Amino acid sequence: MPSLRMQTCSLVLAADDPAALASFYGAVVGSKPSPGSTSSHWRLPLPTGAFLEIYSPSRSRPLPRQRGRLALCLHIEGAESGLKAVVQRSLELGASLLEPPRQEPFGWEAWLVDPEGNSLLLLASA
Repeated sequence: MPSLRMQTCSLVLAADDPAALASFYGAVVGSKPSPGSTSSHWRLPLPTGAFLEIYSPSRSRPLPRQRGRLALCLHIEGAESGLKAVVQRSLELGASLLEPPRQEPFGWEAWLVDPEGNSLLLLASA
C-alpha cells in the first residue's frame, strides 16, 4: 500500500456564520483568518502550523448543532494566570463557560463553548 503524503493538516468546524466564528478564534489565538475557497469558507492559521477550516455546511446536507465528545483544545502559556486571562477574553468575545478553570495533575484546564456551540478546552501547563 502506498504511503499517504500530506501537505497540511487541518481541523474543521461547521458554522452558521463562518466569518464570525473565524474572527472569534482569530482573536483567541492571535491569528488573522483569511477567506477560503468559497464565500462560506474561512481559514485560520494555528500556532502549530495547522489550519482551522471554518465553513457553512451544504444546505443539501445540513449539519445540526450538537454537543459531542470532540473538542478543539488550545494550549495556553502562563499556567493559571495565563489560562484565566484567555478565559476572560474568550467570554468577552462571546464564548460561554462550561467549567471554570481548575487545577488537574497535568496542569490547568477550563471548558468553554464557542459562540456557535462547539466545545473548547483551554489547557495550560503547570
